[in-house]
Amino acid sequence: MTQPQLPEQLPYHRLARLSPRYRWWRPLLGTLVVTVTYLVTLVLLMLSCAVAGSALGYREDADGWPEFGPVSGTAVDLLSIAVAIPVLALAVRWIGRRRAGTVSSVTGRLRWRWLLRCVLTAVPILALTMGGMFLLPADGEAESPWVGWAAFGKALAMLVLLVPVQAAAEEYVFRGWLTQTAGAYLRSPWAALLPQAVLFAAAHGWGTPWGFADLVVFGTAAGWLTWRTGGLEASIALHAVNNLLAFGASAAVVGGLSSDETAADAPWQTVALDVVGIALYTAAVAWWLRRRRLERTAPAPKPWTPPPPFAMAYPYVNGAPVPPQWAGHPGQPGQGVAVPPASWGAGGDGTDGV
Repeated sequence: MTQPQLPEQLPYHRLARLSPRYRWWRPLLGTLVVTVTYLVTLVLLMLSCAVAGSALGYREDADGWPEFGPVSGTAVDLLSIAVAIPVLALAVRWIGRRRAGTVSSVTGRLRWRWLLRCVLTAVPILALTMGGMFLLPADGEAESPWVGWAAFGKALAMLVLLVPVQAAAEEYVFRGWLTQTAGAYLRSPWAALLPQAVLFAAAHGWGTPWGFADLVVFGTAAGWLTWRTGGLEASIALHAVNNLLAFGASAAVVGGLSSDETAADAPWQTVALDVVGIALYTAAVAWWLRRRRLERTAPAPKPWTPPPPFAMAYPYVNGAPVPPQWAGHPGQPGQGVAVPPASWGAGGDGTDGV
């Protein structure tokens, strides 16, 4: 007696193949659709902000863009990244022909309890390393004054609301879509994880070699956590807590949110502390994984086959096609077709029904 063959188990980076209707061109077409749709959505968002700023009487800068101020301007910047989430979800559903939640994890959804555990793990670790950065020498730059509790509270409320969504959007794009697109063609997780880490660093611009390397390390660690845990929760927690602390520190001083500097501009001392924090968090998540069971794979679907086309050779009886086999009603001798009763497609008296 032969044992039933178990379905192949797909790790996170291979989930683009989770759809029964997977075809080799779907991830590539989806990437094109995501890119074009996101750019169109971004233009519409910017135009809406420009119209709103003009209607509300904001002054315009040299480029004709409304000067919203540091808090509102930062909110617009965060929203311009956050809109990638619905764009990506629609592409996964319509082009990828699979559940949008399969970008969140192998379970087809975001595992909120695991996300909360990762957030609680990230907060003390990253707060410690962030505190160490404040102890670094200021390189001769004058310290910025405290912005005041009223302004800080307003900025903090906006950051708590939008930064987690912005960080999640970047994770869905780089550790989610791009990783699964590469994994559709590459079985090795590292072959799928390393390209997105480089693209993630490049998306932040070129500042210093140390800052670029820090972003590559961040993207690689977040990608490994995604593959190892079977979902984006651990990487979202790392990214959201890291960005919230960094933005919060900037909001605490005058002009902090107006700065054009990004993580790509970090000096080597800051990078060293940041890498320590990333390593400690990664080790802590790995420690949690040894103490709890977490789904890391999803069963591959059976290959999808389209329904057979309508066979014109089927005979018709009372206006209805007759199937080649009809249990309990054998066909006439010498014919392989069964004849259904007259009630098929007809009224109870045998006349044609309407």
